[in-house]
Amino acid sequence: MFMLQKSPQSQFLPGTEPRPGCRKCPRLADYRREIACEFPDWHGAPVPTWGDPSAWLAIVGLAPGKHGAHRTGRPFTGDQSGEVLFAALDRFALSRGSFANDPEDGVKLDGTMIFNAVKCLPPQNKPIGAELNNCRPYLMRQLAALPNLRVIIALGKVAHDSLVRGFGMRLAERPFGHLAEHQLPNDKILIDSYHCSRYNMNTGRLTTEMFGAVFMRALQLNEVIT
Repeated sequence: MFMLQKSPQSQFLPGTEPRPGCRKCPRLADYRREIACEFPDWHGAPVPTWGDPSAWLAIVGLAPGKHGAHRTGRPFTGDQSGEVLFAALDRFALSRGSFANDPEDGVKLDGTMIFNAVKCLPPQNKPIGAELNNCRPYLMRQLAALPNLRVIIALGKVAHDSLVRGFGMRLAERPFGHLAEHQLPNDKILIDSYHCSRYNMNTGRLTTEMFGAVFMRALQLNEVIT
């Protein structure tokens, strides 16, 4: 069975993750059970956040991918979106080790923590509003627990919208846009990015250069804030 790495990075905040058998979202719980019948050796449970507990940067994605984190148990691990994200993290010295798209590759994050707006795999990769609402408290509690957090990158509009709502702001006043920046409470800054999905990369909606610009800006903002 694929399991999350048993490393200090996998023990971010004990007690803040949903239980493996969480049924707060019946549709997602039923979908997990359906997939488990076909793939019993997969992780097949809510995927915990992962990374450096001293992170200044939080990266928030949409939800685990079926053949990615839902299979492996580590965010952005097992599919093409992970290859794109971890290549960027390596390029900007936010990770150590050689990423092999496998939770046993030993890669570690430096100054970065990876989250998802929804911790369980949604059908067709499309969570509904109630599911986002149910998972948001986990996301917001864990973000609040990062003592050095300064910058958040939202990968896609769904993550952006959930974060804006979680910080108590109006979506109409904080519209999503690639490379858009939004001031958050407590002097934190949100940067938007198109999601590094296979579809966005293959269609050219997001390029390697565009994605790199997001991380370049995050590093610049961190220097200004500190």
